[in-house]
Amino acid sequence: MQKRRDRGRRNNIAPVSKPVISLQPPWTVIFKGEAVTLTCHIAGDKKWYRWYLGTKILREIPANTLQVQDSGEYKCEIQGLPQSDGVSLTFSPAKLILHAPPSVFEGDPLTLMCREKPDLSLKTRTLYKNDNELIDLGKNPSFHIKHAGLKDNGEYRCTGSETHCCSFSSNAVRIQVQELFPRPILRADPPSPTPGEPVILTCETQLPPQKSDVQLWFQFFRDDWCLGSGWKGYLRTSVPSIVENEDPSHYWCEASTVPSNVSKSSQKLQLPARVPVSPPVLTLSPSSTQAVEGDWLTLSCEAKRGSYPIQYQFLHEEVVLWKKKVTFRKTATFQLYLKAEHSGTYFCTADNGLGIRRSQPVSLSVTVPVSRPVLTLSPPGPRAVEGDWLMLSCRAQRGSPQILYQFYRGDVPLGSSSATSAGGASFSVTLTAEHSGTYFCTADNGFGPRRSDPKGLSVTVPASRPVLTLRAPRTRAVVGDTVEFRCEAQRGSPPILYKFYLEDVILGSSSAPSGGGVSFNLSLTAEHSGNYACEADNGLGAQRSEETSLSVTVPVSHPILTFRAPRVQAVVGDVVELHCEAQSGSPPILYRFYHEDVTLGSNSAPSGGGVSFNLSLTAEHSGNYSCEADNGLGAQLSKTVTLSVTVPASRPVLTLRAPGTRATVGDMVELRCEAQSGSPPILYQFYLEDVILGSSSAPSGGGVSFNLSLTAEHSGNYSCEADNGLGAQRSEEVSLRVTGLTGSRSGPVATGVAGGLLSVAGLVVMALLLYCCLPRRAGGRPASDPSRSLSHSEPQEPTYYNVPGWMELQPVYGNVNPKAGDVVYSEVRIQEGNGHAAASNSAFGLLRTYLPSRGPATSQQPSRPQHSSVIYSQVKVASPPVSTALRS
Repeated sequence: MQKRRDRGRRNNIAPVSKPVISLQPPWTVIFKGEAVTLTCHIAGDKKWYRWYLGTKILREIPANTLQVQDSGEYKCEIQGLPQSDGVSLTFSPAKLILHAPPSVFEGDPLTLMCREKPDLSLKTRTLYKNDNELIDLGKNPSFHIKHAGLKDNGEYRCTGSETHCCSFSSNAVRIQVQELFPRPILRADPPSPTPGEPVILTCETQLPPQKSDVQLWFQFFRDDWCLGSGWKGYLRTSVPSIVENEDPSHYWCEASTVPSNVSKSSQKLQLPARVPVSPPVLTLSPSSTQAVEGDWLTLSCEAKRGSYPIQYQFLHEEVVLWKKKVTFRKTATFQLYLKAEHSGTYFCTADNGLGIRRSQPVSLSVTVPVSRPVLTLSPPGPRAVEGDWLMLSCRAQRGSPQILYQFYRGDVPLGSSSATSAGGASFSVTLTAEHSGTYFCTADNGFGPRRSDPKGLSVTVPASRPVLTLRAPRTRAVVGDTVEFRCEAQRGSPPILYKFYLEDVILGSSSAPSGGGVSFNLSLTAEHSGNYACEADNGLGAQRSEETSLSVTVPVSHPILTFRAPRVQAVVGDVVELHCEAQSGSPPILYRFYHEDVTLGSNSAPSGGGVSFNLSLTAEHSGNYSCEADNGLGAQLSKTVTLSVTVPASRPVLTLRAPGTRATVGDMVELRCEAQSGSPPILYQFYLEDVILGSSSAPSGGGVSFNLSLTAEHSGNYSCEADNGLGAQRSEEVSLRVTGLTGSRSGPVATGVAGGLLSVAGLVVMALLLYCCLPRRAGGRPASDPSRSLSHSEPQEPTYYNVPGWMELQPVYGNVNPKAGDVVYSEVRIQEGNGHAAASNSAFGLLRTYLPSRGPATSQQPSRPQHSSVIYSQVKVASPPVSTALRS
């Protein structure tokens, strides 16, 4: 008991689980530059207090106060306890501020202060609540509410103005008055005391941590009487006994603050005293152990002592018949309209929550007069089929045995039977046509015969197997046609219900009230192909017709023509598959393929679907294609599809066009490249020894030209390339030999050559002398001797001149392009003629000037062919400046 008391005391006010922060001054919005002192409250002394600003640890000190001047949310933490709730402070630079406490509880005094900065002197102040003017404060900055309540919730702000000057508005403050403590709960220990037993009443409620210093005054009541009061939230008392018809008392408690401005009451609690009930007594009226069904039986149950309320139950063979709750001294009674199943053992129970007590059992036997019997025919129903075996069953649902049953058709008895137990009697007969008529039966157990309702019987003919016929407007059933289905059974008693089926899916039904057949019309779609049947049923079993097949022909839809090529772009030589397919249409379908309205071929799809046609492409196959589908119900043409066949570029031909018969330095040569076939656009590229010189495109096909201003370095093999995206084609190489000097050295070299020619003037004279003697000494070798051909670096053909009699010697000069070195070679060939011979011989040589690259001069000296009239002059290439003279 002492433990229960202690627990009741502890439940009045929950212990504080975390510290609480208070403010001084008690405002959350302060002028910037002012300070607020925070105090961390907790019971008992602690070693340290840790302060937080946001999530950052601000300070850890042994004192519980902290002065701050920065805006933010502050929390405190004490050793061994969780953090306090946060307090948000705002240090405002505003001119006018409305001060309010951080929290307000019901019953608290509430002060709102409309305060301006020291440099202002306001003449008027106005306080607003929810944007509505609440009060004109005048020069008074404060507004007081003695006891705050829920009606004071809202958003407050104030305004102020100086005389003949400016107006100012403060910050908005939301006041939310919090509940000081919840409505108390009254608890009793024990919860159901017996009369005179001590009971402890506990009034439970809870103060918030911020109001842990508030004391509550508790009062305890029974009905309207005060049982006691005090600062403790519990009271020890006892429950009085309940007399006669007195209702149980109601207990409640009240918690209030002092002075009493917040007061709350608990809900009322009943604490009835309990006296166990004595065994009840069951009585039956009338008291005879024999009763007849239909009589009224009264059962009474009463416990002589026991606390109320008492719950009585009446039971028959352990089955609850009825319950009744009695709240004052009274006998519980229950009336029962007797039936046959009410025979058996009865008893009652009494319970007031302190244990169930049971009465002595009482037996009852109910005699049941026979009820009106029920006649059933098997097979059931008013109709039967001739030849069936019919069983007539007669049964009375109620009645004490022994029961005599008799069967009648019309007023003629058919037979009788006696039943010693429940279950009834039966009579069987094989049906003939004469058995149609009205039947009934009687039952008698000594209280007089009871007659059943009459049953009519009609011997009917089952429906025969029906015949299904189809009537269509044409030989072939086509989508959109209306087909009539007729179903008819040749025999059967009406009414007959007919049902029509497509592949076991019901299409519809119709009844023939007078017999005969019925029809069903169907507008055909493609899905209506299949096996049809019908069913006839007149209630004696459905009969199904034989199946009739119907094939619905679907006209072909517009086919779709598609191309299937081995690549994205169709190229000459590719095999393209033309696929034509109609999405709907009954097979077989004949497909035809067209190119520009010219038939390419045809193919049939015996099972439906599409067909393909392969075409090996040529350039002539570009154009518009279409296909046609026909299944005998009208041809359908596809949309036109355009095919563009791309022709790969052929091997191009490169031609060079020069202004003269020989290409010399400074000439403008036109290089023309042209592929004879190929789909445009064609990209042409020009090469010199595999080095690209330039490129040009022919958007409409044909060839392109490339102009080149020649230098000595342009000698070599030229080629071109044509590409239209299907593989580049390269021309055959064309050789070009450029004679003369390069543009970059034309000045110095020309000067060198001129000097060289002057220096070899004497050599020319010697050549004239040799003209006469060389033929004799050489044995008169003709000019066509292979040993007199040009060196490998000069492929030009020699130049011949025909002279009469005396041949004038003429030097012919030629440039030789050396590989390396810094020496210029001049070669003079003498072309000689024989006045006495029919063919002319070489009398003068070709002057060649070698302009070698950097390298050893000795390795690049030209070799003198045997028996050739060649004069060499070696000239050293001068270094810049250009005016430097050449050495012979």
